[in-house]
Amino acid sequence: MTYIHQRVMDASPIRLGLIGAGWIGSFHAESVVHRIPNARLEAIADPDFPVANALAARLGVSKVSADPADVVDDPDIDAVIISAPARFHANLISACAQAGKHVFCEKPGARNMEELDKALEAVQAAGVGIQFGFNRRYAKDFAAAKKLVDDGTVGTPQLLRSLTRDPGSASGLANAGRIAPGTIFLETLIHDFDTLNWLNPGAVPVRVHAVADALVAPELRPNGLQDTAVVTITYSNGAIAVAEANFNALYGYDVRGEVFGSAGMITVGGPQHSSATSYTSSGIGAATVRLNTELFFDAYTAELAEFVTGVESGRDGRQQAAGAPRGIDARNALAVALAAFRSAETGQPVDVSAIANLRASQPEAYAAVELA
Repeated sequence: MTYIHQRVMDASPIRLGLIGAGWIGSFHAESVVHRIPNARLEAIADPDFPVANALAARLGVSKVSADPADVVDDPDIDAVIISAPARFHANLISACAQAGKHVFCEKPGARNMEELDKALEAVQAAGVGIQFGFNRRYAKDFAAAKKLVDDGTVGTPQLLRSLTRDPGSASGLANAGRIAPGTIFLETLIHDFDTLNWLNPGAVPVRVHAVADALVAPELRPNGLQDTAVVTITYSNGAIAVAEANFNALYGYDVRGEVFGSAGMITVGGPQHSSATSYTSSGIGAATVRLNTELFFDAYTAELAEFVTGVESGRDGRQQAAGAPRGIDARNALAVALAAFRSAETGQPVDVSAIANLRASQPEAYAAVELA
């Protein structure tokens, strides 16, 4: 009798490198080490070496460097998590792709469409995978809302809404003078733009009108600060969406969405820590979330877990899941952000076609999260 050879899946963990050891990079590193069993954090790089070294020591990572190129060129690394500042994203994506590394990149993918398209061309040429950090797709409530939309629960979407209000304090914005013009669109509302695109499947944004001002720190208005914004987006299917943001919500971190359609409405999100509500002589009260890594703890973990699973799937020959935000999604969200920034500067609506030619994202699977 002769053996029948069965294909055996490679059980070795996906080896990840981290570029950028700041707030979100540190959280991603902790997720890999403590919450994603089929991955190993192989190396950490950050030009601020003491920060990178402290994170590596805390997590037991032996390879640490001040030079991102060390991670990019490391033959022991399968994929790279890019959580460096946005101005470095496009070049790092290209470098990782050219080195044969799969890429997980925080949003935005780049500062402009030319940078992003060049980076995505490098990814395509190298045949590696890329996923972007639009974490709301992985939150259980947002994933459930998406499924309801696709199941036809609301009929044809007509009005959509998404908002982000960052947690603040009575003392105002910390380091407000360091916030670059356009940040509210490119790094905050870009999450809302992706969410709206995602919740309006088959359509693309065609026109954008934005209003923004410095209402939290008006003394910095001459510096170009925009800490409050409202954006109206018209889609190719006629739906109209509104996105809004503010950098200083005293009551906590507030992220919400809404889809109103021909057959009903879906609402999702909110700042409450839980559904527990107190009713006392002083009134009605509920605890609220104060950190992004608290509100989206599970979502941040789930997006990285799906990225690792995608890399793993490509390695052992299985069909890769299609649910993660890819290059087309990064392009569509960035185009809206750039159009909004231009509209806020000029006071006029902006046709998205003046920024980029877009196509609708393909129908996609859902995040690997339990919807119950």
